[in-house]
Amino acid sequence: MRLRTVLATVTAALAAATTLTAAGPATATTATHATTHACSPAVSIDRFSDALDKTTYQGTFVGNFSALAVDRDGSLAALEDRSSLFRLDARTLQPKGVVQLADEKGAALDSEGLVVDRDGTRLITSETEPSIRRYARDGTILDRLPVPSSLLVAPAGRATSNQTFEGLTLLPGGRTLLASMENAISGDSTDLVRLQTWTRTEGGHFRLGAQYAYRVDAGLGVPEVRDTPDGRLLVLERGFTSGVGNTVRLYLADPRHATDTSGVENLTGQAGVRVIRKTLLADIADCPSLGATAKQPQPNPLLDNIEGMTITGRDHGRLKVLLVSDDNQGATQTTRFYHLRVRI
Repeated sequence: MRLRTVLATVTAALAAATTLTAAGPATATTATHATTHACSPAVSIDRFSDALDKTTYQGTFVGNFSALAVDRDGSLAALEDRSSLFRLDARTLQPKGVVQLADEKGAALDSEGLVVDRDGTRLITSETEPSIRRYARDGTILDRLPVPSSLLVAPAGRATSNQTFEGLTLLPGGRTLLASMENAISGDSTDLVRLQTWTRTEGGHFRLGAQYAYRVDAGLGVPEVRDTPDGRLLVLERGFTSGVGNTVRLYLADPRHATDTSGVENLTGQAGVRVIRKTLLADIADCPSLGATAKQPQPNPLLDNIEGMTITGRDHGRLKVLLVSDDNQGATQTTRFYHLRVRI
């Protein structure tokens, strides 16, 4: 999505490493010693790839990526916020297919969140209304989920356009779907973001479930959320300051003891409301730069407008996490994939 400018101060941690080419095959730097690629005690970066930056596939621009998911065949589903859903080779990242999405009237989406369900169908958010629709693999609309009226964009609700359902994830067991608002709705404290859940019904549809409050760092929003195997969440927080660059932080959050806020009209930090607990895993500015270059000022040239995230597997007790940036199809931003290892 197109980020609003926010105030954020970031400390840069620059570390030189071998250079990655920004075109051709998805080549990437390789760690000689894992400790040299540490972003924090819990997170390290293996490599990054700019191989898809400013490329096209079958006449469709490859970029604007807002979400990632592992498909049932092991490939990557990569959603861009201008209504295209790509299939990428999980190893090379090269496009292998693309499907165009639309709403019920054939209009384009501001598509932001993505889940590949257990039957292979795709649950996809659009943040203009906002909405969540279920699509077949060929892009046919199969279902549409209910949305609480307060989370609709004003004047229908209390949300701000372009600040709604950014993240989407299916919790372990497959019965609970969770979507994260990017920023607060009117009447709520500006640092409290609502996370809405849905519960799967016997007919395979979803009904509205509990809602939780998540406290973001000052000036940041939530572009993505992803479930972990134990029921906790990986949460990306992100902001942008003109002339300074991006702030991107990765948190581990635990919603299991948080208050259901679906009946709370205004979240203002009142007593009795337990927000989701979170623990900082890493500030991506603290990762080694690995020879990355930036097209605009950044606290660390590795940084860009990181917006998508998925867990691709495990290795020696750590989660293999893949991030992607949204280049907004602009000359000053880069489509970049980041391969992380995260200990939770």
